[in-house]
Parts: sequence; C-alpha cells; structure tokens
Amino acid sequence: MSEKTFENPEDQKLATLATSTLARSGAKQAAALRDSTGRTYVAINVASPELTLDAVEAVFVVALASQISGIEGVVFAGLPDAKVSVIIERIKDGEVDEHE
Repeated sequence: MSEKTFENPEDQKLATLATSTLARSGAKQAAALRDSTGRTYVAINVASPELTLDAVEAVFVVALASQISGIEGVVFAGLPDAKVSVIIERIKDGEVDEHE
C-alpha cells in the first residue's frame, strides 16, 4: 500500500498519526484532524448495531466535543466508504472544488 506524502510537515504529521492509529487499532479506517489552535485529534470508525460512524465522522465528533473553533486539516487512512469517497472526489490538486 502506497502512502501519500504531504508537502506541509503538519499535514504529514496527521498522516503519520492516522496511519499509525490504523495499524495499531486494526480498524478499517482512521482519521486525524488538526484544529485552528494546532491541537490534534484521532479516531477510528465505529460500527455497532446502535451506531455507525466512519473515521472522519468520528474524529469530527471528538474535535467538536472539545469545542474547536476551526479546522486546519484532516487526513484519512484505510478503506474509504461512500461518504469519504465523495469528500475525496471533491479535492482537486489540493484545492476544494466548491462547485455543487
């Protein structure tokens, strides 16, 4: 499996955090988020009869519970699901495609 390399060292740290969490946990997905103050959060996917979240949703929940005021970056590792695939498809050349 080829790992993405980021030019921004802070984004590379998120990638390292997500991929190491994925390897350590054995989960299908992991995501790492950096907020506007530089704090980082990490989460894996949650799958139970009562609740199902992909890793991106889970890391947003963790960060929002800490009352973040903004997001600087999010990196995802592992198997994409339909929702994450939509996010990935909207990223073009490092810029978010904001056309609906």
